[in-house]
Amino acid sequence: MSNTARPVSPDDDTAAYIKEVEEGIAAVAAGQTIPYEDVRKWLLSWGTDNELPLPECP
Repeated sequence: MSNTARPVSPDDDTAAYIKEVEEGIAAVAAGQTIPYEDVRKWLLSWGTDNELPLPECP
C-alpha cells in the first residue's frame, strides 16, 4: 500500500470550500470571533421552546 497522496482535481465545490476557509482564517485574524459561551448557549437552545437567535460577533 502506497502512502503517496493523490492530487485532488479542482472543481467548483473545492474552490468554494477553499474560499470559505480562507475567509474564515482572515476573519479570525481580524478578531471577528464569537465567544465560546455564546455559541454554547445557542447550540444548547436548539430544539427547545426557547431557541436563541444565531449569535453575532461583538
